[in-house]
Amino acid sequence: MSRISITLAALLFAGGLQAQNAIPEYTDPLEGIETREGAGYQFERSSLRALNVQDPIEPINRRIYRFNARFDDLIYLPVVNAYEWATPKFVRTGVSNVFNNLADIPNLGNSILQGKADKGMRTTARLLLNTTLGVVGLFDVAKKMGLPQQREDFGQTLGFYRVPPGPYLVLPFLGPSSLRDATGQAVDWTFEDYVEFLDNREIKNNNPSLWALQAVDMRYQNEFRYGALDSPFEYDQVRYLYTKLRELQISQ
Repeated sequence: MSRISITLAALLFAGGLQAQNAIPEYTDPLEGIETREGAGYQFERSSLRALNVQDPIEPINRRIYRFNARFDDLIYLPVVNAYEWATPKFVRTGVSNVFNNLADIPNLGNSILQGKADKGMRTTARLLLNTTLGVVGLFDVAKKMGLPQQREDFGQTLGFYRVPPGPYLVLPFLGPSSLRDATGQAVDWTFEDYVEFLDNREIKNNNPSLWALQAVDMRYQNEFRYGALDSPFEYDQVRYLYTKLRELQISQ
């Protein structure tokens, strides 16, 4: 995402914070809840544990979640659908491959920071193969050779070194995150700026339409759809699933 999008997201988030006179203190949702054998309706303890996520600004997060859902429904997905209609699949695949190739730079940096030598070597091989034989990443030849992309971000790096996730956050446009992961995302973007692999940042800054194309491609590659869970507790389910997914990614 461009720096303009990042700034807009920050302003929206800050505005949401100011709209609250007092941010509620986090409390354990399981505290005081009891289960009894033989009750007509009984909570399962495993289900209750799904609620146990640190979310001290939940009212604000829920507002941003609803905003993201509306933006997705009214603007983002229609643009993605138009993109799919207007371009053949091999073009969309090539665009995704190019952006994924650029993303392997922070993947490599974070693999090294975590001391994951095997992942680091595989990502290095991917970069070399896709940038050369794959024509600057247009073709993911590395994947066909048994080297699929292995994502590693700075949020995972912080988690690897036992930095706690902190409070759960829903970021405008970007969706589920945490204080740790949002910080990590900012570091990854800064790292990409610093490395300037294939002069990609300079090229995109000189051609702003490429930033828009990257935003469309990012949503195109993401299969999540708001409302797909068909549940009034979708926010809680997404929060839980995101938290557990990050735990799994960090442990690998």
